[in-house]
Amino acid sequence: MPAHKDIYDWLDAVLVKLQVEEGTELSIRLVDREESAQLNETYRHKTGPTNVLSFPFEATDNIPIPLLGDIVICAAIVEEEAREQNKLINHHWAHMVIHGTLHLLGYDHIQSSDAVIMENLEITIMAHLGLRNPYEITTQSSQIPERNQAHPLQPPSCSSLKQ
Repeated sequence: MPAHKDIYDWLDAVLVKLQVEEGTELSIRLVDREESAQLNETYRHKTGPTNVLSFPFEATDNIPIPLLGDIVICAAIVEEEAREQNKLINHHWAHMVIHGTLHLLGYDHIQSSDAVIMENLEITIMAHLGLRNPYEITTQSSQIPERNQAHPLQPPSCSSLKQ
């Protein structure tokens, strides 16, 4: 599990980069596989747990509330993915927090052109934090990063959910 300070640093990097109004709030909730699977089924109609889900807040026109929404992260999936992808766990956590926050800010990766924009933002923000490109894959035998050629824009298995 990442330290609270790390999470705040990751969030701050996104919010400052995108010039989000100071005082804007969001929540991050950590869940187990079962709850992640339930939420994924209920809101995305997909089976099984996922790494991160984002639920943007939609205020009514006359009530200005500086609330972005909620991010739900399945800790077990994030840590499993980090091991499978030979990534440092804290770096993968950073990516999931950044990725989920970008969804709350309206970014998505459904269309490939939007995926390029979102991925480049993630890469830039993570580089600013001194973290590796999250889309580089490191092979365990060589430890040389290589781009996933099969899916060059392979975003995390998450979704932004507008209700």
